[in-house]
Amino acid sequence: MSEIAERPIAPLRIGTRASPLALWQARHFLSRIGGFCPMLQGASNFEETALSTAGDRIQDRRLAEIGGKGLFAKEIHEALLDGRVDFAVHSLKDLETELPPGIVLACLLKREDARDAIVLGPACGDPTRDDPLACLPHGALVGTASVRRQSQLLHARPDLRVETIRGNVQTRLRRLREGEFHATMLAFAGLKRLGLEAEAGVVLDAEDMVPAAGQGIVGITVRAQDIALRELLAAIEDPVARAVATAERALLAALDGSCRTPIGGHARVLMDGQLYLTGLIARADGSFLLRRRVSGAVADAERIGRELGDSLRRDSPADILS
Repeated sequence: MSEIAERPIAPLRIGTRASPLALWQARHFLSRIGGFCPMLQGASNFEETALSTAGDRIQDRRLAEIGGKGLFAKEIHEALLDGRVDFAVHSLKDLETELPPGIVLACLLKREDARDAIVLGPACGDPTRDDPLACLPHGALVGTASVRRQSQLLHARPDLRVETIRGNVQTRLRRLREGEFHATMLAFAGLKRLGLEAEAGVVLDAEDMVPAAGQGIVGITVRAQDIALRELLAAIEDPVARAVATAERALLAALDGSCRTPIGGHARVLMDGQLYLTGLIARADGSFLLRRRVSGAVADAERIGRELGDSLRRDSPADILS
């Protein structure tokens, strides 16, 4: 840590997207690092740089149509590589599986609730525990930008209609209130972090609606050569988050899926010390869906994820991953 204290760059610069949720995540990270290292407490030790990304600017199309989820990190990682920022804070589910050369995923914070939530409009009924989707009227229009959510929703309820909705959490809630959709789907973690958890009419079990790999986890990237920062970040990392993220991202890498491919991955470490991983692959229209579960030692997280991904790939129709 003395190496950090002697760094000539002060304050340390943190890069993030400009949305309210991204800024919350960046400030949460700063509170964690300041709590661990008292000499870094206080706003004067950090400089926040909110960057506009292509994924934020282009709101009228799905990510698959404009280049994939890496568009939420491209400009931030460019700022990291050219020295404009020292840290970059991300929602892990929005971070590409293979990072650019010279950048490493140095730290993962404790996972928030990984489940998906449905925010219901006034035309929806009351949710029930036995059938959480029964609250959606026949033929209801649901807004989501995620083909993963779309495929699972349509597999369970082929009568539903799905249309793309982009933008930050507040924008999506406004469009729902204005009557553009009967319901919308969001990550429950984002609602909780923004103090909006009461907006969730239904929170779906992660085994039934398999989340995105990394959902609910905040990840911090740095330059690979910045050893001092990497050592500091390693000290505040949550080991369970690293284990489950390793399994989920290995699953994603094995499937080599794009934003066009509905893929889900959710790992848990239970009281018995074993890691349990659920993986899913589907067609966007819900006509095919394959879900499998495996378990093993935490130390084998990467192998577990890779092998489950290989298994799903082998038994999926060729057109899904073509």
